[in-house]
Amino acid sequence: MQAAIAEFAENGFEHANTNRVAKAADISVGSLFKYFESKEDLFISTVKYGAADLKAQLRSLADEEGDVFEKVEKVLRTVQQHSRENESMIRLYNEMTAHGSPTLVFQEVDWLESFTATLYAQLIEKAKSDGVIRPDCDARMFAFMLDNLFMMLQFSYTCDYYKERFKVYVSTDILQRDDFVVEQMMKFIKSAFSK
Repeated sequence: MQAAIAEFAENGFEHANTNRVAKAADISVGSLFKYFESKEDLFISTVKYGAADLKAQLRSLADEEGDVFEKVEKVLRTVQQHSRENESMIRLYNEMTAHGSPTLVFQEVDWLESFTATLYAQLIEKAKSDGVIRPDCDARMFAFMLDNLFMMLQFSYTCDYYKERFKVYVSTDILQRDDFVVEQMMKFIKSAFSK
């Protein structure tokens, strides 16, 4: 799977080549297609493989004790770590969302996004009912905006353009200042959710 992740992240779906995937994986193209019906099937399987680990980490965080802000801070730190450890996977996700085949994107958007959309909305609803955050926020809309922050942070740690953009906006050493990033993002998030 790592060979497929690297190939799709580097070349996008349209320009990815299954011959290069097979060569990098040290298998024959015929063997590759014993496991995957088509290039599309390989791509979808690759995306699901990469997303499964992050989903498991987020599910675990959601089950931990703590209020919404403690959980959001843990998500931010998880995003930082996961992005560094899975740079090709995040670049693949960026490629898929920015330039991917519309047919493939539409097939996978529900699978990829519904888990976090529901998870974040539930966290926000619980925080509202517990009186921790403002009662007038729409949980689904705030979940969408929160996830956009997480997504942009992922891209800012992995994708060349977004890394440089991060440096332009903040500082040239921002990628080495994880605690500062979390601290400032938490201030921003808390101000949006505050009563």
